[in-house]
Amino acid sequence: MTYSFANLAPADFEDLARDLVGAELGMRFEAFGPGPDGGMDGRHAKGLSKTILQAKHYEGSSARALTAAMKRERDSIDRLAPSRYLLATSRSLSHKSKAQLASIMGPALRAENDIFSKGDLNGLLRKFPQVEKAHIKLWLSSVAVLERVTRAAAHAFTATTNAEIAAKVRVYAQNPSFKAARDTLEEQHVLIISGPPGVGKTTLAEMLSYAYAGENWELVPIRSLEDGFEAIVDTKKQIFYFDDFLGTIALDRNALASKDSHLARFMKRIRHSPNARFILTTRAYIFEEARRVSEHLADQRLDISKYVLDVGVYTRRIRARILYNHLLVAGTSASYIRALIESGKIAKIVDHANYNPRIVEWMTDGVRLALVPPEDYADAFLAAMANPSQLWDTAFRTHIPEKCRHLLFALFFGSQYGEDIADLRVAYQALHPDLCARFGQAHDARDFEESLRILEGGFITIESGTVSFVNPSVRDYLAAYLNDIVMLREFALASKQGKWARLVWEHGVKLSEEKAEIANFASAFHSVAAALLHIPTWKRSTRYPHSFSAADLSNCDRIELLLKWWEASELEDFADLAIALARNPVDGFNSHRDGRDLVELIENLRLGYYYGFPFLDDLLAELEEGVISILQSGLETDDLETIARYVTGATYQFSDDVVTAAKKAIRREFDEIERTTAETDSEYTLTDRVKALQNLAEIAGVSQAVLTSALKTVNDRIAAIAGETEPAEQPTFTGGAPAAPDKFDDQQLANLYLPLLALSVWRASTARG
Repeated sequence: MTYSFANLAPADFEDLARDLVGAELGMRFEAFGPGPDGGMDGRHAKGLSKTILQAKHYEGSSARALTAAMKRERDSIDRLAPSRYLLATSRSLSHKSKAQLASIMGPALRAENDIFSKGDLNGLLRKFPQVEKAHIKLWLSSVAVLERVTRAAAHAFTATTNAEIAAKVRVYAQNPSFKAARDTLEEQHVLIISGPPGVGKTTLAEMLSYAYAGENWELVPIRSLEDGFEAIVDTKKQIFYFDDFLGTIALDRNALASKDSHLARFMKRIRHSPNARFILTTRAYIFEEARRVSEHLADQRLDISKYVLDVGVYTRRIRARILYNHLLVAGTSASYIRALIESGKIAKIVDHANYNPRIVEWMTDGVRLALVPPEDYADAFLAAMANPSQLWDTAFRTHIPEKCRHLLFALFFGSQYGEDIADLRVAYQALHPDLCARFGQAHDARDFEESLRILEGGFITIESGTVSFVNPSVRDYLAAYLNDIVMLREFALASKQGKWARLVWEHGVKLSEEKAEIANFASAFHSVAAALLHIPTWKRSTRYPHSFSAADLSNCDRIELLLKWWEASELEDFADLAIALARNPVDGFNSHRDGRDLVELIENLRLGYYYGFPFLDDLLAELEEGVISILQSGLETDDLETIARYVTGATYQFSDDVVTAAKKAIRREFDEIERTTAETDSEYTLTDRVKALQNLAEIAGVSQAVLTSALKTVNDRIAAIAGETEPAEQPTFTGGAPAAPDKFDDQQLANLYLPLLALSVWRASTARG
């Protein structure tokens, strides 16, 4: 493939030139800070011999501009007096152009072939493919690879364009975390990227995912572990990506009980699959709290520490490049770059204790720059570092109307992955009139559409009918802004959806320890509580017309939410609704969504959770009927084993009818073993089934002859597919970080931005011309 190098920043190009020319000549070049460098971007010294390399990234510039630049370099070349002088440029050069440059550079240039043009560098990339794969930004920006990545991302994320991915690649500052992440992922098959908000966890995960997609791995972003279990196919090369996987789980033992056991199961599934890789991101403080309260995540047998990569610690050079890349990709005007340089405050920005790539992204966004005059830019940047919340606070409080703020509230209590416009409309049209009436404000039927239009690009993005926050930091800001239980009571009164109401409840219940205040808050959910008996649990998928997706909370989740509201308020209406829903679950109890949760709820009730519930025996009877219906409908083997263990091994005995139904379901599992085994292609899943069948046989008293026959069926299938699935070869990209100079002082830091200033001036003059 042939590269234009247009997606590389000058500093990236210098790194590439050192590695390529060094590979060709068998030399290791020292790296120096970019910018006015005394005529050298790389140096190789051996004894009295000194070889100097100069890199000129003039892609898109005229030959005349390059010639003029080298004329200015001549004094530096003579002063350095190298034994050998080399020039690498991203411009295409004819033989005549090389000859002209050779005459300008003088005797230090031994021969014209010591000038490496765009064509020469592409030839070296073909000769040294390991260098190409080490420079991940270069490789990902190639036409062929970018096209593969775009196809994979468009399929996975529904609406991701070539230009959007290219922009992300351009802004990425390559650093050692990429290679460390790649190596961990290949060694363990699982990678957890952890760090504070805004330090680049998602960026690193996306770059890694794109790199695998570039080598024809199927990209599978998931929003739940159930999605992952359904999608995994051992014969395919698959890279699973779960962003902020703990971000929506309430951090208490009860909430984590089932979630992290699913995580442990899925991680084991990935670890034993020859062709699957799994990337997860999580904020560090959430992850540490989850490990503290979770038995599964703290389990030494899982040894989750092997999979964790903490990011956020950047060298001064990497910090400077992150800022540089954002200014470059944003097309920041020369007036702002000049103001930054002349202020003398770039070092303070880069070295700030609160330095964060997300703040850098905010402060280089064109919309935000329009609010700050160039002469105030450096001080505004430092103010943002000192107080990041002020960035959104000013815009939220003063730059948008009340109706837009109401839409952001409605979106906050939706899915962190974005809300369908139809679902968001329901939440907004319930909340907005209520808040307007409460505070004496006018509202209009067109407010929803107008709010979407005003907020798009500044606070939200809209893609394929899904509305999301433009940046995770908007959600972080609102999380703090909404820490007001009095305000949240108004939200509770306006709730029309179970999932929305639960998020409001979970956010508000943490804000007070006053029993009366929490009781008053819980009572505000009375209207939506009654609606839980009718709100559909499933809806037809907008993306896949012949399939369905969750429309709202599962029946078991609804019952548990009603129990929490009853416990907090002691209002009998909530207890009545819980019983009514257990008797007539909406669309019936579902094995996939309710199975495990239902038996856990029954055991918790028997252990004394929700102590004093007035209709406990009736509720338990109805829930047990639900478990029986699930057992009769058919279950996956591992779900059946889990439920059967609960039913037969619980501290407080389940009814005889439930135990009988569990044993019948187990016998049916053995009766249908030939069919279910023939439909399974995973050797690991079948191996797990062997263990499960042995456990199930013991639980239900299955005869040894039936067990032996079933195990033979499974083992025969394992033998038949053994060897069919070849393990994926390790990816050829390495992402080795560019060699960093021994130091990166203030002068080198300032020098980094001078070529960017020249480029922005050239862009402006080209646009005018």
